[in-house]
Amino acid sequence: MLFDTERNMAEKDFTVQGSTAAKMTTTEFLLHTATGSEDLSFVSSRGVGPLNVYFHCAVVVIGIVGTTANALVLYALVASKQHKKHVLIVNINALDLFSCLFLILSYTVKLSSSSIRLTGTLGYWLCTTILSDTFVWWGITGSRFGLTAITLDRYLSVVHSAWSKKWLRKWMLCLAVASSWGVSLIYSFTVIFSSTAVVDGVCYTVAVWDNVVQKTILGICTFVLLDISTLLIIVFCYGRILVVIRRQTRAMAGHGSFTAQIPSHRMQTNVVKTMILVSALFVVTNFPVDIYFLLWNVNITLVELGGDYYSVLFIVFLYSCSNPFIYAVKFDPVKSALLSLILCRRS
Repeated sequence: MLFDTERNMAEKDFTVQGSTAAKMTTTEFLLHTATGSEDLSFVSSRGVGPLNVYFHCAVVVIGIVGTTANALVLYALVASKQHKKHVLIVNINALDLFSCLFLILSYTVKLSSSSIRLTGTLGYWLCTTILSDTFVWWGITGSRFGLTAITLDRYLSVVHSAWSKKWLRKWMLCLAVASSWGVSLIYSFTVIFSSTAVVDGVCYTVAVWDNVVQKTILGICTFVLLDISTLLIIVFCYGRILVVIRRQTRAMAGHGSFTAQIPSHRMQTNVVKTMILVSALFVVTNFPVDIYFLLWNVNITLVELGGDYYSVLFIVFLYSCSNPFIYAVKFDPVKSALLSLILCRRS
């Protein structure tokens, strides 16, 4: 179903801004975008009905809660002096905070953009950055890369501790942090800018594809490289980590001389348990939307771009909002710092 603006366009000429400067008729544009979506309302910046408004309001609330929670966790990491020991955890929280801030901005603008007609360069940039959630997905995708980096770091530190102490350097962690921001930026901006256009004042996100093959290849490669590979890394690494930790615990229980190592071992176990919960939350919240978009990209007609779309998108936004609560409950340094802050304010 097309929106009122598109219904009344008939066969007049208009300009597709951003992707091409050529004139197209309405029919030509619909044929051009048919390879990307059978229902253009899915990718339009303008919503129809109360469902769209309720969803946008709920996402703004998620953004506010996530921004507050991530900011508190970052404060706790700094206050407990853990930000230097756990650079990658700080990086994930920074990425989650970044995506939550732009959730507030993007969806606040969308709530008031139904009457806005996008024109010129300003309209194109507003479409490709704010209305397309480009910065939101930059943070979410970066958090995915950051989670993979933490998993590999924990694996090397626990399973190959001798090698890690000898060869792992601080600049490698800094490179992992920079890569999680840089690679996700390149990926998000490339996908959005290559397949988004402003048509007759309306923003269409990830809708303009040169052909079906391009869209299908992107969907399959994204799912395999970003989803399946991440899941395999998480399962393999934490599986090996749990085996090694159990072996170490048994050794310490049988030898009294290992008593001095118990606090360090307990701290290491605490970090691992926290990250396992974060990884499990990632799988539960991200895979529904990833599978949904995979089916859509390969043109599975059983996928309906309506309420189901809002549901899976809502779940993935919850990931950035929920992460801080795991740290607050399971990660002892963060929990202690937050409790100290609460007690200090009460007194």
